[in-house]
Amino acid sequence: MADHPSGNRSEGEPREEWRTRWGFLFAAVGSAVGLGNMWRFSYLAAEKGGAGFVALYLLFTILLGLPVMLAELTIGRGARRGPISALAHYGGQGWRWLGAIFVAAGFLILSYYGVIGGWTLRYAVEAATIGFAPDAGAHFGDVASGFDSLGTQILFMIITIAVVSGGIGAGIERLARIAMPGLFLIMIGIALYAATLEGASDGYAYYLNFDLEKALAIDVVVAAAGQAFFSLSLGMGAILTFASYLPRDSDVARETAVISFADFGVAFVAGLMVFPLIFALGMQGEISGGTIGALFVALPKAFESMGGAGRIVGGAFFVALVVGALTSAISLLEVIVSAAMDAFGWERRRAALVGGVAVTLAGVWPAFRIDILDLADSVATNLFLVGGGLGIAIFVGWVMDDPIAEASVGSARSGVHTVWRILLRYVVPITLIFILWNSLPETWAKIVGVFGSG
Repeated sequence: MADHPSGNRSEGEPREEWRTRWGFLFAAVGSAVGLGNMWRFSYLAAEKGGAGFVALYLLFTILLGLPVMLAELTIGRGARRGPISALAHYGGQGWRWLGAIFVAAGFLILSYYGVIGGWTLRYAVEAATIGFAPDAGAHFGDVASGFDSLGTQILFMIITIAVVSGGIGAGIERLARIAMPGLFLIMIGIALYAATLEGASDGYAYYLNFDLEKALAIDVVVAAAGQAFFSLSLGMGAILTFASYLPRDSDVARETAVISFADFGVAFVAGLMVFPLIFALGMQGEISGGTIGALFVALPKAFESMGGAGRIVGGAFFVALVVGALTSAISLLEVIVSAAMDAFGWERRRAALVGGVAVTLAGVWPAFRIDILDLADSVATNLFLVGGGLGIAIFVGWVMDDPIAEASVGSARSGVHTVWRILLRYVVPITLIFILWNSLPETWAKIVGVFGSG
């Protein structure tokens, strides 16, 4: 083990801890659950082989998601520091750059995620007060850019900063223990309601069709692998940072399985919620591959057509989106806050305020231009997250001294840990390099589209 990096925080200084195991699990699942779960997974499943895609997704969750998540949990719990200091703790000062990539990824993602979170907040409030606009497309154009977008982004970030300022137990855990069970109940309730609508069966058939030939196409395999990795909030230090507040005797292998499959469950139920609604209301011709278009145009149009019931169901749906967006945003800001506390010795409130304000200022550009938001999303997910996941796999698989011993603290050492390190050494890096290579053309095309080839 490398010497602990020098800094303003001493090795023996007490660190906050989660008050309960369930508090940590709810917060970690909340970090993973976001807008991608609420729409992107179900759309990809429907368009790329249905049940075949779901099977591929589960396979890649086991081969990619679980190993990288266990790696992040192991490093975070062992080092009890944020990403930069944690990587230096186990690998020496030369590995601080990987932790810095995690912090940069969290900063970039939150800069535009706060904008989308503001949209969800506005739609939830409007559903409860004035209902959904008759012209959903025009209304989204007003909501999604300019000072309206900036205003809701600022409000969403104020809430995020306030929760993170409250600390791990009194802030993040307290919110997660209320918000995440509420999210699960709302989603199940809407899914059960959707099942009663005439035409719901067509939505299920669209969502869960089984097309093996389509599912085995190379682009579908890449999409399934990417979704399994992205949906778990890996490669950006959020899970690592949350793990740094775990007690030493926590069973990180068990927590890895619970978080991963809970995240999948939310994504799967989201499809059972969304597609029956869309098909029952005849909106299937208006959905598209874009998360934004479906969530903020097609679905509000569907809810508006339902009258009074639509306000209730739609309001509940957008409350669920707010919860998913907020819990993810909190975990992203915590990455920045933890790193600042480690590096500068700041107290939590100062780190949350400075970090939150900096992120909010960085989000002004995507708040005014949706193409910048889309580009930032592509760069973050296709480059930063994959690159971060690749780095952590190589670090734990090849650099870290006896990671199996660290991972097995709190549980019995077993053959599972041996398989885990083999996956990190060979399967995960090869697959992530493959994903990275295949995603470069899409990312470059968006860069050219925004800034031009010159």
